[in-house]
Formats: sequence, structure tokens, C-alpha cells
Amino acid sequence: MKKTSATLATVLAMLASSISATAIAQEKQQYFPLLTFRTGPYAPSGTPWANGFVDYFKLVNLKGGINGVRIAWEECETGYATDRGVECYERMKGKNGGATVIQTMSTGITLALTERGISDGIPILTPAYGVSESADGEVFKWSFPVGGSHWASADTQVQYVAQKVGGLDKLKGKKITLLYHDSPYGKEPIPVLTARAKKHGFELTTIPVTAPGLEQKAAWLQIRRSRPDFVLLWGWGVMNSTALKEAQSTGFPRDRMVGVWPSGSSSDVKEVPDAAGYSAVLVLPGPGFDSGIAKEVREKLHAKGQGTGPKEEVGEALYMRGLMNAMLAVEGVRRAQDKFGNGQVMTPAQARWGYENLQIDGQRLAELGLSDVMQPIATTCKDHMGPSAARAYTWNGSKWEPSSDWLHADPAVLSPLVKAASDKYATEKKLTRRGAADCQS
Repeated sequence: MKKTSATLATVLAMLASSISATAIAQEKQQYFPLLTFRTGPYAPSGTPWANGFVDYFKLVNLKGGINGVRIAWEECETGYATDRGVECYERMKGKNGGATVIQTMSTGITLALTERGISDGIPILTPAYGVSESADGEVFKWSFPVGGSHWASADTQVQYVAQKVGGLDKLKGKKITLLYHDSPYGKEPIPVLTARAKKHGFELTTIPVTAPGLEQKAAWLQIRRSRPDFVLLWGWGVMNSTALKEAQSTGFPRDRMVGVWPSGSSSDVKEVPDAAGYSAVLVLPGPGFDSGIAKEVREKLHAKGQGTGPKEEVGEALYMRGLMNAMLAVEGVRRAQDKFGNGQVMTPAQARWGYENLQIDGQRLAELGLSDVMQPIATTCKDHMGPSAARAYTWNGSKWEPSSDWLHADPAVLSPLVKAASDKYATEKKLTRRGAADCQS
């Protein structure tokens, strides 16, 4: 009896200890849902992006979490479909104590979730994509296109074309065609390109391509007839390689095709024999095979069999974008801890404060191993995007090589567009701009 009682007491003690440890572990976990797309026609783009996300979270946990708070994450497959993205959001937003932040990985899903994020009090983080006017933090309190937007991408894309012809003044009289994915993402650059065309005197033609983008013959026949000086490619997934192949078959020079970041990854060009000369302007990180963060992932994760996806993709542009997305999610929480309690789990509202008070300077980028692929990030209550920097890369037939210095989105072009669009949104939704007191809270 005594032995049985002792054994039972030991078991109960161990169980109590286990329950306590579990409770502590749960208390010290920060939950990040991931809306990923590893299947369907956009999987070649979505998979490395998602792998970068997961590897960064693994790396942070390997180092002890966010000041001791471990990261918990869960993927939900959207297939890049808006309805599935909304389903994932609704299913995941309240799990594990509640979502810290949502990264939609889709402009269409962003549009569908913007108002839900407001009503649910969950930040929507969309670095270099999403709804461009959400840079206006006085109207879009819960939305964060940190470090760039599609409008920033379009603006730096025009700057790069100008660089190729000898300056912005040399754009006058040129013919530029936008070949775009017929989706909310693909339509985003039109306001900026229209404003730039009016300012610099070039002729803009826009040609939509029905998703997923495998059928482009009619579009390229139109390009062949109009003979533009440049084609700006705003594709996604299989649309990009198809466009490059059609350009080859119609005789359009690849060195006069300039893509945007969703059209500038290895998966877009590696299966196209004659893609050399094609360039893409990448807001935020470009390829970074030799970056400090890529080396760390290979050494601490892949060398131990703990990496996500193939080791060879670590450093590829879309993989680096996943790392960067995850880094911003984590750094926002870290910043919030500075105000609300170091080593504590942050609520979505506290994390929101962190995302609109980011200060990731050059020193911090160096510490993170990202200083050679990114420029500093800074946000405020009024400006949820902050300065946006991009760099052009050209495919040489076997790898991407930098082909420009850092290009910076021009506030003189973007700010009036952001103000007009956000004012319209505020009027339609009957929203009042945030005051100073709200910004300080």
C-alpha cells in the first residue's frame, strides 16, 4: 500500500508538473497564423515564400524565441484563392490565444480581410503588396504595407526604365506597355504608371492577362503590332515564364522587359532557355545566397536536417521574401515588448503599436544578417509604409545579378495618390482620421 501510494503520489506530482509546464509554455507562446499557397498554379512562387517564413520562425525559436517567448505558427492552404483565404482567417484568428498578426500573401485576400482586421482588432501585415493606400495610418489603423507597396514597386520600376534610357526626361515620347495579371494585384500599378506617364510624357498601354496566365498569344500579338519600347511585366506564377517564352517567339527583346518582384524569382526564368537580359525590380529583399541570414539558416537548420524545403533555395528571392516577412512580424512584437513588457506575450493591439513604431536601422539589419539585401525600415502612426527601397536584378542565363543601385519610391508621386485614395475610403466607410491621442496610445 505504501509503495502504491508513493508511486501514485509520484505520478500525480509528475502530472501536475507536466500540466504546469504546459501552461507556462502556452502562456509564453506568440501565435502567428500563416496563409500559404503550396498547391495550384502559383505553388512555384508560394512554396519558397512559405519555406522562408517557417525557417525564420525556427531560427528565432532556436535562439530562445522573442526575448524568451517562443513562436507558435500554423499554415493554412489557400491555393491563392480569396474565398479560401477568408476561410483560413476565420478558422485561425481565435486559435492559441488569438492571432498576433495576419499576413495574407495575396492582394485579393488583403482586400477581403481589411475590414475584418479592423472589426476583429488584428493587424494585417502586407510588406510590398496588399492595398497601397493603406500606407496612410491615420485611416488604416490595422493595415501595414511595411517597407513598400505595389505603388512603390511601380514607381521604382519606372525609375529603372528611365535609368536604362538615360534619365526621366528621356521617357518623353516612349511607348510603355503594362502586361498584367488580371487580378487586384495586377491592377495596382495602373494609378502610379498613369501619373508617371502624364508627368513624363510617355504613352502607356495596359493589357490584362486572364489568370493563371497560360494563354497570352493575343496579348503578345497586340504588343507585336504596337511595338512598345518597354514591357512592364506584372505577372505571378506560371504567367511569368509564359510571358518570357511568348516574348521570344514574337521577337521582343528580353532586355526591354522589366518585371516587378512577383515576376523576379528563379522559378520564373530557370525553365526559359533565352531569358537572359530580362530584369526585375525588387522592393525589399532580392536574392541573398551570400547574406548572413542565408548562411545562418544553412548552418543552423539545414546542416542538421531541420530546414524547410530544399537547401538550394535558401537565398532565392522569394525565399528571402518569406524570411523578411517573418522578420517583420517578429520585430513588430519585439518592438511592442519594449513598451508593454519585455519577455511577455503581446496582444494583437500591442503588436499593432509595434508595427507602427518600427525602427529597424542599419545596425539592426546587420545583426539580423539582412544588411546587404535590405535598407532600413521605419514606420509611424501616420505612415504605415515608411521609406521604400528597391533594386533591379538582371538574369544572366544562370543567376540574377544586381543591375542598379538602390531606387527609392518618390513621395512626391505616391503621397498625393495615397491621400486621395485613403480619403475616398474613409468617406465611403464613414471613418474619422486618427488624432494625436490615438497615435500616442
